This record gives sequence, structure tokens and C-alpha cells, in this order.
Amino acid sequence: MTNDVPEVQERGTDPRPGPPPGGGPPVLPDVWVYNGRAYDLSDWIDKHPGGAFFIGRTKNRDITAIIASYHRDPKVVERILQRRYSLGREATPRDIHPKHNAPPFLFKEGFDSRRDTPHYRFDNNEDLMHRVKARLTEPALAARIKLMDRLFNIVAVLLAIGYFGVQALRLVEPRWMPLWAFVFAMVVLRSSLVGYGHYSLHRAQRGLNRVFSNTFDLNYIALALVVADGHTLLHHPYTQSAVDIKKNVFTMMMGLPRLYRVPVHTVHKFGHTVTGMAVRIADVWNMTRKVGVEEGYGSWRNALPHFLGSSGVRLLLVTEMIVFLAAGDFWAWALQFFATLWVSTFMVVASHEFEDEDPDAPEPTAAGQDWAVDQVEHAHDLKVIGNRYVDCFLSAGLSSHRVHHVLPFQRSGFANIVTEDVLHEESARFGVEWLPPKSFLTDRLPKLCRTYLLSASRPAREHNWGVLREHLSPTAFKDSVNYVVAGFVGIGSV
Repeated sequence: MTNDVPEVQERGTDPRPGPPPGGGPPVLPDVWVYNGRAYDLSDWIDKHPGGAFFIGRTKNRDITAIIASYHRDPKVVERILQRRYSLGREATPRDIHPKHNAPPFLFKEGFDSRRDTPHYRFDNNEDLMHRVKARLTEPALAARIKLMDRLFNIVAVLLAIGYFGVQALRLVEPRWMPLWAFVFAMVVLRSSLVGYGHYSLHRAQRGLNRVFSNTFDLNYIALALVVADGHTLLHHPYTQSAVDIKKNVFTMMMGLPRLYRVPVHTVHKFGHTVTGMAVRIADVWNMTRKVGVEEGYGSWRNALPHFLGSSGVRLLLVTEMIVFLAAGDFWAWALQFFATLWVSTFMVVASHEFEDEDPDAPEPTAAGQDWAVDQVEHAHDLKVIGNRYVDCFLSAGLSSHRVHHVLPFQRSGFANIVTEDVLHEESARFGVEWLPPKSFLTDRLPKLCRTYLLSASRPAREHNWGVLREHLSPTAFKDSVNYVVAGFVGIGSV
């Protein structure tokens, strides 16, 4: 999203391919595809400087766009692949999993990654991405980016102190932290810390960052342990294509009658918070143990920090609720939960215009298209109060969102802000229109509410039901109950 950032995720994230319709389990070779050639990166999972996770999750995928977009100099990576890991042959259709080694429900019906994955060209050193990357080496800009990364981390530490301080003050002396101020502060602080977690997902998954990236979960929306794949490896390289599962954030919720949507989804996410996400973590742990940790992480040494960090954040969220309940202040917790959940849910999709897409329109192939131009044209910068540095946190890291999509390897939102002028200038050379930032509160939020809260449910549209039948049909009650139960057992939307 984000979450996924968020992103739509469901139980069943086994990295091994599932059985095809009407047949036994397919036997796919240990192959990663780059520029049409086949490579076996099994021995590189544990050695990858960016972390084992990114290699382990991309087996049987075409990783051309991922390598090109996430590395400052993809040619260095290309030489390593050719020298050490080449299988000496062209890739074949059987090398690629038809659903990207991900749960099939995440994609549009009939999706086949062999056919529907966009194939961009990255061999033109004068395209927008290469021109912007070349300017990152300018000494003054490179030094400023490093400084901004450090300042970003310092602000994140201060926000974390404020996060615990606000809750402690409300519990110890409510008169000094009235209800309205507490709810407002928690929405701001949770969204801001998720902004830090957002960039942590894009950093090398090594050391303590494997733990800290789980701050992405603090707004009750996602589970970083699983959505890191959907966000960093499916959404960013293939924005707004058939591969981009971020488009499906509201898919399950849109099956509910419009007037039930807010209360039912809120209880659904409460279920995720209380038990559902813990069930998901157990599922992924079980799957990792059965399949073999080497497949996804290279070793338990690499995997454990991810699991411990994810479990620690889930324990923190549940503990906060229990502490407020024991203190007789449960409704303060509940109100901040509700406000955080819905502000953050809409923030997930505010930086892209998914709501305007025609679901029946053919997916673009993007053959030969300039990848960076495509990214600029399909992403919005967001503003909340108008200051980019403050908005970087208030928007969960999306204030300089176009730079983030063209340079997803940058380590902080502050680095993106100081790089924004470079992207703006280079985009002008390519005739790309540079639109002003979109206001989350006055532009995107009203439009998203109309689209996702006030429109008829999917069953109502399919059967041409009126408002009464939409809400009073047996299907409406059944779907609502199932949706609530799904939250408590770890199945759900985001």
C-alpha cells in the first residue's frame, strides 16, 4: 500500500507454485528470468546485499523490471548474474509461474504472468530513469541525500518517543490529554511511523531493518511480513498494470452493501488486530518450515528477525488495547482505532487513480515504453498541510510519491524531496506534464469516499438490485457475517 504498503493479501502465500486446474502440482525449475535469459539464483538468496527476502520471493518470475528499478547501476548486477548464475539458455514459458508465485485471487480473472506482465525496455541510457539516476552521483546532491536519510531516521525516533508518550499521558493523566487530542495525535503518529515503515520496506532487508520494517503495521491496515512482496515487488515495478495487486485493496469490501461497509469492515479489521494477523503469522511460519526456509530466506538467521519483528508489533497492538481496557478507557482506544483505520485505508490508494480504471479495458503491454515516464504519469504526490517534509510523514511517505516510484531504492522520504527538482527538470525534457500535488483532504478523500463507500455493492450491480434489496437480501447478511468471521481467522482484504 503498502500496505501493501498494503496490499491485498490472503492466507496461502506459499512461494511454491500451486496445482494447476485439473492436474497435479507443476514442477517448475529453480529459475529467475532476466532480459529473456534463465538464471539460477538459489545460491545467491543468502548472499544478496539487499536481503534474502527479495531473491527468495522472486523465483520463477521475470525480474528484469525489479533489477532495473531497484539498483543504482543494474549493469553491475547483470555482470554478476552472467558470470556466476547463468544457465546458458533462453528462458522458456515453463520457467515462469503463471501467477507470480502468489495467491491467484490477487489478480484479475484469467491473469497469466507469462502473457500479462509488462515488458519495458531498460537498455536506453538516455531514457528518463537513466538520466535521473546519473544526476544522483552529483557530489552535492549525493551528500544532501545522505544527510536527509539521517534526518529522516532522527525524526522517526522522535515520533516513536511521542507515540508512547501520548498513550502514557492519556492513561496517567487524561485531563492533560483530552479525548479529541488523543485521537488526533494517535492518527498523526501512527500514520507518521507507518511512513517510516514504508521506506524501511524499500531498504535492504538486513540487520535491524528486518525488525523495524514492521512499523508498517502500526495503522492496523496490513501485515508487512506478507505485503512486502505485493508492495515492493509487484506494485512498484508494474504500477497500474495487471500485475499491480494494489488495485485490489477494496475488492472484498466492495462485495458488502454500501451502508454496511464501514461498520462491517471496521469489525473485520478489529478481528485482524485481535487474532487474525497472529493466525497469518503462524500460517507463514508453518509454510516456511514445511517448504524449507532456504526457499524464501536462505536461512533461519535471515528469517527470524522478520518473524520476531512482525510478532512484536502484533503483540504491541493487542497489549495497547488490553491496557486501555484495563484502565477503563477502552473507548479512547476504540475511537483512535476507527479514525486511524479509515484515514489510513484511504491513504493506501490516494496516490493512484485506481477508482477511474475501466475493469473491462485491455491491459497495456508497455512494450518498449519508457518505464520512468509511465511511473510519473501514474503516481500522484500528496499534500496534507502543504509542507513537503511534514507531509512526508502525515501521508505515510507519499508526499514526493513520483520520485519514490522512479527511484524506489532511495532510503527515505526526505531524500525523495531533495531529488524532486531533478525528476521535475528531467521530466520536462521528455514532455511529461508535471501536475501539482493532490490534496488528500480536499481532493482525493471525497472522491474515494464516493467511489468506495457510496457506490452499490458488487452483487447489487451484477443483479441490478435496488437499495432495499441490496441491504436486505440473504446474500447481504451472509456476506457480512462471513466477512467479519474472516477477519478473526486471518483472511481478509488488506
